[in-house]
Amino acid sequence: MAQGAGAAAVAVIRLRNPPVNALSLAVLQALEDGLKRADADPSVKAVMICGENGKFSAGADIRGFSSPKRHGTALGPIISLIERSDKPVVAAIEGIALGGGLEVALGCHYRVAHVKARMGLPEVTIGLLPGAEGTQRLPRLIGVPAALDMITTGKHILATEALKLGLVDEVVEENTVEAAIRLANKVIEIKPQVSHTDLFFPGQPLGPRRLSLKPVPKLPNMEAFLRDALVKVKKQARGFLAPELCFQAVKAATEQPFADGVRKERELFNILLSSGQAQALQYAFFAERAVQKWTTPSRASWKSASPQPIHKAAVIGLGTMGRGIVTCLVKANIPVVALEQNVEYLNMGRKAVMLLLEREAMKMEQGAQTLDFHNPARLQFTVDFDVLWDVDLVIEAVFESMALKKEIFRKLSKTCKPGAFLCTNTSALNIDDIASVTSHPQQVIGTHFFSPAHVMRLLEIVYGHHTSPTTIATAMQLAKALKKVGVVVGNCFGFVGNRMMFPYVQQAVFLLEEGSRPEAVDQVLEDFGFKIGPFRMSDLAGLDVGWRSRKDQGLTGASLPPGTPARQRHGHRYSPLPDLLCENGRFGQKTGKGWYQYEKAGGRTAKPDPWLHNFLAQYRDTHHIKSRFIDQEEILERCLFPLINEGFDILAEGIASGPEHLDVIYINGYGWPKHRGGPMFYASTVGLPRVLAKLQKYSEAHPDVPGLKPSAFLKKLVAVGSPPLKEWMSCLSRQSNKL
Repeated sequence: MAQGAGAAAVAVIRLRNPPVNALSLAVLQALEDGLKRADADPSVKAVMICGENGKFSAGADIRGFSSPKRHGTALGPIISLIERSDKPVVAAIEGIALGGGLEVALGCHYRVAHVKARMGLPEVTIGLLPGAEGTQRLPRLIGVPAALDMITTGKHILATEALKLGLVDEVVEENTVEAAIRLANKVIEIKPQVSHTDLFFPGQPLGPRRLSLKPVPKLPNMEAFLRDALVKVKKQARGFLAPELCFQAVKAATEQPFADGVRKERELFNILLSSGQAQALQYAFFAERAVQKWTTPSRASWKSASPQPIHKAAVIGLGTMGRGIVTCLVKANIPVVALEQNVEYLNMGRKAVMLLLEREAMKMEQGAQTLDFHNPARLQFTVDFDVLWDVDLVIEAVFESMALKKEIFRKLSKTCKPGAFLCTNTSALNIDDIASVTSHPQQVIGTHFFSPAHVMRLLEIVYGHHTSPTTIATAMQLAKALKKVGVVVGNCFGFVGNRMMFPYVQQAVFLLEEGSRPEAVDQVLEDFGFKIGPFRMSDLAGLDVGWRSRKDQGLTGASLPPGTPARQRHGHRYSPLPDLLCENGRFGQKTGKGWYQYEKAGGRTAKPDPWLHNFLAQYRDTHHIKSRFIDQEEILERCLFPLINEGFDILAEGIASGPEHLDVIYINGYGWPKHRGGPMFYASTVGLPRVLAKLQKYSEAHPDVPGLKPSAFLKKLVAVGSPPLKEWMSCLSRQSNKL
């Protein structure tokens, strides 16, 4: 265990728990035993702590948070043991030092990091705070502003930034362990000036290296800084508790002695641990991993299907989505051919793609990475379909028109090699119809990207009737290469995300008819945790997009049969409000007016519009609708419960293989607040009997709205005693196929 230089010996303690050296109870016990042995051994003069296999430690095992045994060996006391050691302790940080892993390093007297190492305290992302004295040590080391930024966001920083902040003492490009041992030897070669506990290194005793003894660096305006920081944290958190409690813990470090600050940290940690939010975030964490293990009703699965390698890809269409998709592929180091219908559109698209890539390159350079996009072997622009003869995969990202998509897939079927995978970035159209014009329908799949495609993490992967397991596996592998969350779903109008979104938006508009206002509805949903409410979202996306779709469906416009009641379609309630706004040229932000007014066309600041309020009043008069006050509870339930209800129908139809799939889609693609776990998890916390009772109540009040009629699957789950979410699908498999 001991390694040394000359007569001086450095004990080496390795954290060993593959793959990321999580701090399990066994690892903590071994760390404690190793420290005590080193302390008792007179031949050991210093200690070096490192991780096995080029990783320091990713911190506590998330599965342990809910374990009743986790309090057996607590991390905090072990870190105190490290810090109190009379022998200098050096951390050698390679790969990652996250959460409890970084807290261990903060307990050490010196920290050496490899240039590619990443550090962070990401506990906030699972609804917790650093619970092993990290909220008290970090501000003492790097100051309050930098510590608050790291702890309240959970962001990872690279070693070079850590060095600038003073988080590490040295950054090396070679063997970090050897560098840490060299540093330890330097420390012990310096003769003690006073006593064993006052070892000097560059003129500095060991005492001040103990962070618990250091004061928090003062700011000239600490109170004002903290006041402003709290406002910012609350604004960004939108009802998410953990960032605010992280703030309170760091604030305690500025006001109280170390031991009192630690007590406050523990108290706040326990509040979060028992909160529903921590459970929701931990559920979301595991749900994201669960959806990687995909299955289909025909028994195809991740276990038996192998992906094919993608050496070269193509993107057809360089509109908003196509540009983002090209950017994703280039960032993933996949050579790509970008195709447009004519030279004018190609040049516009090329300019936009280059601008996006330049921005991405700047971001990556800050993280010491480079992006090679000027090389024609990596990125080629063309108007010639024949150039696609050797690509392994094509992503079509043209306008949402079935006729246009079919025309393109016919061409692709003739041009591309027989083994090429043909993907369509459609948000709702039938995959089987598109595949029907090709000679290899088994290689056709939906890859529904979300805008902006180079930012949004979700990729809805839609298999058709003929799609092969290999094609699904390859699309999932592509999602992983693009650093996206791929979720495999079945083929139906709107797939999962947009199909569930339809009743949500529909109810929001019905609420306006009945007496509410766009700003009232948006406020309730933003207070719930959505970054943006349905009407601000509609203005951002453009009202004309939905209008065009409704005209294509014959719901409005010239193809609507004469004499059709204004507020009814096919015997069901319909609101013409969005159509009327479009007829008035109100398309949202792009025209400066929509559900809100903006400072100019293309403006971003939404303001309530008196014209719209007056328009709604006139509309209600015209259609003899008695306006009523609608409270926040009804707004929330009317928008969310029909969305959840649609989710139960989707599960019953086998479109998605579990509720986790729906939740991952909503968190990563639709702005559902992560601290509420996703719509189906939220339904399980509200209680299925309550969701059912409210849907029944609203359905009775509005019998002409099918989206409010409770799903047969929801009714069945309530009838069998509302089992936990993980048991829902086993209840379904016992059902008749008529569900």
